[in-house]
Amino acid sequence: MSVQTRPRRLNARGLLDLVVDPGTYVSWDAPVTYTEHSKAYETDLAAAREKTGEDESVLTGEGLVHGRRVALVVCEFGFLGGSIGVAAADRLTDAVERATREGLPLLAGPASGGTRMQEGTLAFLSMVKITAAVRRHKEAGLPYLVYLRHPTTGGVMASWGSLGHITVAEPGALLGFLGPRVYESLYGEPFPEGVQTAENLQARGLVDAVLPPEELAPTIHRALSMLLPGPVDPLPEPASLSASPAEVPAWESITISRNRQRPGVRQLLHFAAADVLPLNGTGQGEKDPGLLLALARFGETSCVVLGQDRQRGSKQPALGPASLREARRGMRLAEELNLPLLTVIDTGGAALSKEAEEGGLAGEIARCLNDLVGLNCPTVSVLLGQGAGGGALALLPADRTVAAQHAWLSSLPPEGASAIVYRDTEHGAQMAQEQGVTVSALAAHGIVDHIVPEEPDAAAEAPAFCRRMGQAVEYELASLRTVPSAARLEQRTARFRRLGSAG
Repeated sequence: MSVQTRPRRLNARGLLDLVVDPGTYVSWDAPVTYTEHSKAYETDLAAAREKTGEDESVLTGEGLVHGRRVALVVCEFGFLGGSIGVAAADRLTDAVERATREGLPLLAGPASGGTRMQEGTLAFLSMVKITAAVRRHKEAGLPYLVYLRHPTTGGVMASWGSLGHITVAEPGALLGFLGPRVYESLYGEPFPEGVQTAENLQARGLVDAVLPPEELAPTIHRALSMLLPGPVDPLPEPASLSASPAEVPAWESITISRNRQRPGVRQLLHFAAADVLPLNGTGQGEKDPGLLLALARFGETSCVVLGQDRQRGSKQPALGPASLREARRGMRLAEELNLPLLTVIDTGGAALSKEAEEGGLAGEIARCLNDLVGLNCPTVSVLLGQGAGGGALALLPADRTVAAQHAWLSSLPPEGASAIVYRDTEHGAQMAQEQGVTVSALAAHGIVDHIVPEEPDAAAEAPAFCRRMGQAVEYELASLRTVPSAARLEQRTARFRRLGSAG
């Protein structure tokens, strides 16, 4: 008969020993000083120092993680529940500011009940200085990674614990704003079980992954390899760059694009990307199956990927407002870290429902467009298959657009356009041809820059097609990195400003 045991939780030193390469950790901690406090609090502090062997609830320093220099700030929960007082906040802030000065990525490992009650409002307000330092670190284009440990609640969760570019959590960790003990004391009943767990937060799109401590170092290495890419050598032009658009009837391409066996963004990444690190949700309590968000590397070029997710052999999820809010999270990540952004368009249309309307679908499409046209980072969009309606438009504007031969783009599915013009759906093929939805028509108008052939269509040769598309994407991403930001923005605006102009 097995006995269920609680998972072993590492203290701060244990986590540092596990994550940092042996013998490379260097502490940044200076001796702490306190203002005058009560005798009872001084007794508590002395007992915490005796119990943990640490002088405060936070350890800061630097070390190598798989050979890469990284700054670290880690809570010691055994020291008064990892609570943050003024001295701990100053230590944290000093470390974040030093990481920013020295151009280092930063890993935070909170495990805390929140701000220190014995220090009252000053401790509570100290979250502001920590947050301001984290903001400046991110504004400097430096990665901020968060590993939420058990437990993390209160003011820590509501400030520097929730600001990561990437946030992962310890299995089974209790995570949330409200401490369960406080809730039970206030309301006389326990807080509902299963709400404040790492696994539930992942399911709700609040954290990117749940990882045991043993997997943290290799995950950090993979993430930083993509978030802090090195220089990329110029690439030879792929054969697809000179491919001419084949004159294919619109309805033929639309029929081919709707094949359930056609490869989607997941197959593209599987066959063409050198590495992929999935991200998860909006970070604000929403997760929608209509969109894939990830970090990926094509050859030596890293990027943020937003892909409308064709799920092979199943009913396709409609693109809802939560998907677009998740997309905007990816856009912010690319902007903050100056990574290229790759958007993959493959949708039969946005969600048409009461929930989508009440969730602000139209506004989210508008905000995606607004964000995309003004991003300072390089942007590439891929028309991979279907490109219907506002869901396609929301991810289209880019510096360069690559298209599969049988992709298409239209304000509505052809049947919908037929219903408006002819009050039936029988004229769909005619409407598609007349509206110029094909890749050849898009290329003629300067909307598509690079066409990847299908031989004869992507569903029949998925691995080879995906690798060709990957080569085209890698070339476009790498080429754009050499163009100054101001020139890219000017060219991006001009290409859409010219649409429909005579001559």
